[in-house]
Order: sequence, then C-alpha cells, then structure tokens
Amino acid sequence: MHEDLIVTSTRHLAQLIEQNTGKDGVYRTPIPRVCLMRLSQPSDVMHSMYEPSLCLVAQGRKRVMAGQSMHYYDRTHYLVATVEVPAIGQIIEASPEAPYLCVRLGLDPATIGALIMDTDLPSLDDDQPGPAFSISLVTPKILDAVCRLVSLLASPRDIAILAPLFEREILYRLLLGDQVSKLRHIAFAGSKVQQINRAISWIKRHFREPFSINALTDEAKMSPSTLHEHFKGVTSMSPLQYQKLLRLQEARRLILSQSLDAAEAAYAVGYESPSQFSREYKRTFGAPPGRDLARLRNTPTLSEGV
Repeated sequence: MHEDLIVTSTRHLAQLIEQNTGKDGVYRTPIPRVCLMRLSQPSDVMHSMYEPSLCLVAQGRKRVMAGQSMHYYDRTHYLVATVEVPAIGQIIEASPEAPYLCVRLGLDPATIGALIMDTDLPSLDDDQPGPAFSISLVTPKILDAVCRLVSLLASPRDIAILAPLFEREILYRLLLGDQVSKLRHIAFAGSKVQQINRAISWIKRHFREPFSINALTDEAKMSPSTLHEHFKGVTSMSPLQYQKLLRLQEARRLILSQSLDAAEAAYAVGYESPSQFSREYKRTFGAPPGRDLARLRNTPTLSEGV
C-alpha cells in the first residue's frame, strides 16, 4: 500500500512538472522558492552552487558530489542541502520518453524556525552539523504535500494564500523524519551551521580578494582550527578550496556569457597568474577554457542545483 501511494503520487508530480515545463530547462515559478527542472537526456557533469533546499525527483536519477562524497537521488529518495556549496551534479537517467523531472524547494531559515517554535520537538542535543548533503527515503505524505504545492501553478490566485500552508506542511513532514537535526541547524542562529553560513557569505562577498583566515574567523566567531574542522565537515572542502571553486565558476560564467578570454576572466576573479588559472581551470573542469567553452555550447548543461 505504501509503495502504491508513492508510485501514484510520483506519477502525479511528474505530470504536474511536465505541464509546467514542456521542454528542457530550469524554470523558476511564481511560487516563492520553488523551481522545476526537466532534461530529456543524461547530462554532462554540471558544476553549480547548491543552495539550502529540498530536491525531490519525480522521474529519472541524479548524482551529486561535494569533495569526495557522492550522493544519488531518484523518485524514492530526496536530497536536502543545508548550506550553499559548490558541487558537481550529473543526471544519469533521462530519456525523451522518460525525462528527468525534479522540483526544488528552497529552505528558508525563518520559516523553519517559526514552525519549530510551534512544534513540540525535543531539544537539539548534538550541535555537530554534518555534511551539507543528506539523502532520505521519500514518504507518501511528503509527496502529497509537494504535489499540492506544485498544483497551485494552475491557479495563480491561490498561491499567496495556500503556498505558505503547503510549504509549512512539507517542512513539518521533514521535521518529523530523519532530517530534523539538519533543519534545526539551518534555523537556529547560534548553530555551527549558521556560523559556517556566515563564513560562506564572507567568502562569497570577498572571493576576488586575497584570502584572509583572520577575517573569516572573525566573521564566523570560531577559532581557525574549529572553523577548518566544521567547514570541511559540512562542505567537504577547506575555506580556501571553497574560494577557489567560486573563482573558477565565476570565471567560467564570464567566459561563456561575456566572451572574455582566459586571461581577462582570470584577472576579473582575482587571479594574478593566467597560467595558474588555466592549470586550475583544467584540473577542475577537465579541459582548458577554450575547449571547455566549445563543449559547453554543444552539450546540455544546466546551472541550477536541482
């Protein structure tokens, strides 16, 4: 019975996504924090920034890697991301007959915090944040709430009133499952996840500048050793590696969207040596900028982490 409910709800969700996409791409919707994705063939690897979110697949299969940690999710498993982290994603099951279909709901700390205040949950005893990505089994109740949220796209006048209620129900279902500690870490200002988030925000604002561990520890209010330990535990990389990935991703975007050459992009993101930039670019993306650009223009790559 449980499996039948999941199959029925998953098919319904797939139909809803197809109705609101129609062709391959990432679609931001009028529902706050909700976007949809469709892709009709397996993808190349996709370097993107994952935001705190719930990613639920209605059809197909995807894998995502941060550092050395690999995670797979499909119609039976959903993914939760707790912090903004550069990661490598790849859609590994998709076809024109059965395209990859996914919905992403951004996780808003204020909404989660308000729900926790209204919910009789045990206190958070363990403040060890754990990895940014985690996978859980899909339940019929989560699927049903997500279907009702996405179905609001057919009745836009209802979104303002009903979307917050359905979002709250989805978060409530997550809090009742094995993601409860992850969501609590997102919501509580004093948690180590929030301290890591402050460090991430600082790196994003200053990634073009020379790296400063002192400024970063001041922002996170952690000692250098504690920051390094928890930052790597959450993101699977060091703060310096995180900055480097941000630089390389932004340079790649500039080369693709603004037709900058490699040297111009390198200087624009803070590199002092174009040759070092080219070496690190090739190591990260698998090809030097020129060849990588040609490949990007001829393969289906999508920048959203869903």
